[in-house]
Amino acid sequence: MPTNPEKSFAGVSETARDGLARLRERLSRPGRVLVGYSGGIDSAFLLWAALDALGPERVLGVTGVSPSLSEEQLAEATRQAREMGAPHRLVPTAEVSDPVYLANAPDRCYHCKHELYGRLVEVARAEAFDRVLDGSNVDDTRDIRPGFRAIRELGVESPLLDAGLGKDAIRELSRAASLSAWDRPAAPCLSSRVPHGVPITVSLLSRIERGEALVRRFVEGPVRVRSRGDEARIEVESSAIAALLAPGTRDAVRDGLLAIGYARVLVDADGYRQGGADRATGRAPIRLTE
Repeated sequence: MPTNPEKSFAGVSETARDGLARLRERLSRPGRVLVGYSGGIDSAFLLWAALDALGPERVLGVTGVSPSLSEEQLAEATRQAREMGAPHRLVPTAEVSDPVYLANAPDRCYHCKHELYGRLVEVARAEAFDRVLDGSNVDDTRDIRPGFRAIRELGVESPLLDAGLGKDAIRELSRAASLSAWDRPAAPCLSSRVPHGVPITVSLLSRIERGEALVRRFVEGPVRVRSRGDEARIEVESSAIAALLAPGTRDAVRDGLLAIGYARVLVDADGYRQGGADRATGRAPIRLTE
């Protein structure tokens, strides 16, 4: 946490500064808060802001742990919480035991969020926390987000959204607050790599996690291994495709993905875009296997 917050935020835009003032007003109400904390930029900033407004004795960050959360993301969430001086707890969630979630219909996120925040609400009630908070922001309202319905049903608050803060302002404020997460790429759950209608299994999530860890050894920036059956479609930023296809790297990535159980390996020629599991590619993919 910065030693002089007002000085730290002096250089940010007026839009971000106004949003921060509204956020502080919402967070500063009496009581204790439990923050749903994944380690991503939004929930990390919300956890920092809650600590700044209330102090660590009135805040708890909670991370839901299941096969849909990668070990890398879990480790990063733990490291960041320690860096912020935030009380932090891991709570197991059981969405992968829910047949409806595993069926992977378009409302999959509803069942995930209901399981996660249902557990957090239970913790809050048992330990006398007054509010449960999530890191949804204004930009999240521009997409179809079935998880919102679960959050609202459970009475969870979204202070970033209520304060009118979007992703750009959150990154700007996070950088000013010296949060290491400020420039981290989005990191949704591993199930988001599976097209809707393709059943999710724990073994498939494990394969995706191992595949993405492999690709990250060779390229920087966002990495997705979109999976349909035994086919892997790699997405990296357009600027990173050449590095991925460089002599030696191409073979190492292909052979590594084949070794963990994929039979066909493709590279999306259009590059990484959010929501890519369900979209059709424009240009023909680059095939790394015959």
